[in-house]
Amino acid sequence: MSLTKRDKAIIKDLNKFRVMDRDSIAELHFAGLKNPTYAANNVLLRLLREGHIQRSTAFIPYVYFGPEINMKKDSAKIGHFLAIVEVYKEIKKLGNLETFLVEPKYGKKGVAEPDIYCLFRQTPFFIEVQKTLYSEQQMRDKMNRYRDLYNEGILNPFPRVLILSDQRYAIDDNYPFKVFQAESVTAFINSLKQAEQKPKATGGIKYKIG
Repeated sequence: MSLTKRDKAIIKDLNKFRVMDRDSIAELHFAGLKNPTYAANNVLLRLLREGHIQRSTAFIPYVYFGPEINMKKDSAKIGHFLAIVEVYKEIKKLGNLETFLVEPKYGKKGVAEPDIYCLFRQTPFFIEVQKTLYSEQQMRDKMNRYRDLYNEGILNPFPRVLILSDQRYAIDDNYPFKVFQAESVTAFINSLKQAEQKPKATGGIKYKIG
């Protein structure tokens, strides 16, 4: 059976995100149908049977991989990639997302390797989806790798760095780029709105958020 436009879009996303859960696939590709989950199950089963995608039953709901992805079906990194998918869905709902890259590589070996690069509301961001707890030294090393990437001068303008974590880290402000921390992208946007309402008290951070 030849692939439909939606089939191709699903496979493209699976290769892009490395792994996606069934519910996210249903939300992104079957929204508007009477029963998105049922429709997603049928399409994913067909694509699996035809050898276009891969599946792991080690998770509930099941998770799926693109044909180009070589990952153990119980890899510890699966949770990390699923968290990136959640960030993508959140930003799409917030609107004006132009670019979203998963684990892009920039510069030489040893510089920062962000979880996400996105162009969101006309502003470039590197996003770290920090689900594991880092020590102060680990976070300092991570931020220093971002400084090394900045110093390579290959990105102009250099993106803002947004750390998504339930943990607040002690990050000094002597980096040559903006660093923000928030529990979610929505919380970050709300903090910017509050800052715009009080420009004198916050130093007047100005971003296009609408």
